[in-house]
Amino acid sequence: MTAPPRTERPLRPVDPADLPRLQRRTSAVLIASQMLGGLGVPISIALAPVLATEVSGTEAMSGFASTASVIGTALVSLPLAALMTARGRRPGLVVAYAIGTVGAGLVVLAATIKNFPLLMLGMAAFGAASSANLQARFAAADLAPTERRARAISVVVWASTVGAVLGPNLSAPASRSFAGTSIPQTAGPFVWAAAVFVLTGTLIGVLLRPDPLLTARALAAPEEQTRAGRSLRAGLAAVKASPRARLALVAVAVSHTTMVSIMVMTPVDLAHHGARLELIGLVISGHIAGMFAFSPLMGWLADRLGRLTVIGLAAGLLSIAALLAGTAGPSHTQSAVGLFLLGLGWSAGMVSGSALLTDSVPQPARAAVQGLSDLTMNTAAGVGGAAAGLVMSQAGYGWLNAIGAGLLLPMAALALFTARRHPVVAAKGDQ
Repeated sequence: MTAPPRTERPLRPVDPADLPRLQRRTSAVLIASQMLGGLGVPISIALAPVLATEVSGTEAMSGFASTASVIGTALVSLPLAALMTARGRRPGLVVAYAIGTVGAGLVVLAATIKNFPLLMLGMAAFGAASSANLQARFAAADLAPTERRARAISVVVWASTVGAVLGPNLSAPASRSFAGTSIPQTAGPFVWAAAVFVLTGTLIGVLLRPDPLLTARALAAPEEQTRAGRSLRAGLAAVKASPRARLALVAVAVSHTTMVSIMVMTPVDLAHHGARLELIGLVISGHIAGMFAFSPLMGWLADRLGRLTVIGLAAGLLSIAALLAGTAGPSHTQSAVGLFLLGLGWSAGMVSGSALLTDSVPQPARAAVQGLSDLTMNTAAGVGGAAAGLVMSQAGYGWLNAIGAGLLLPMAALALFTARRHPVVAAKGDQ
């Protein structure tokens, strides 16, 4: 005779009437943590190529620092998801920021003793903080009702605007603050980043209570409170069983890969056409604004019009962006418009895809599936970013944008196929 599945009881009773208050509290803590923690990565990552050049002694190794960080972000995604599945969002996010803090310390040590392998190890661990930033958007969705889930995700994404804009501008003063010390100035921002990560982890550890994932699990139906459906294997099975979950994974991965592949080579193309550093900075700032500042609009659209509609919008925006950027040539204005739309398309794909993914799998498997999503997204973007340099050198910026647009065709086709073959009659946000 088969034993009944194990269930868990919440440590404290949760009154469903308290959900709006708990959701507001959770969102406020996550927004604050994103604003603070989001400073840590940009403040230091801007100087990572310079630091890699100094430590290695050659510019040929300059790109490896950022690559190691991306790899670290991808590698920590599944262990972080497993920890969250077992213990909740709060322990997972705190541990991720702790690993990022250790990574920043290793980077500073590597810069001081000029040890390149240690620098790569530190940068990989540093990437865990980026994983925490990404996973925070899913924590915002844990307690949100389906019809407001995309907006809950989008507000946390929007909070990243502060760090994305201010971080690079703080790199210079962070470097100068260590002038005359034994710590190289190019490593100074990583000391600041470590302090920021400690503060962010402490904020989450103290204030993210009750844990949103554990609370959502406690409020789930009794049959969804078993341990059986929480493993990574169960997460894979949930994605395999849900066409909409597969579409969501594709949408997030393709939107992110297309954006990264085009964005990383845009400064090079602008420089080839005579743009100065100030202009390049303005173009990238406009791109960042498109990525983060308008995410609440994308969340509202995804909740009102449906996830699939906004995924289609993402494909359209990214295609237009690739067309404008790839044919801009010496027109810096056209390049700027193209990069802004590239960020806007990324926002549409990230917010709607993340919401659709959460909608489409059972509650016990969500944390595992969300970790799988971030692993897929960052791995694909890492490959895309590395390949972008090869395409740029061999075929040019125009062809790079054409290939980026080509990646969007399967995503758009899959969205149409899913909408026709797998319609959902449910809450508006699931349509």
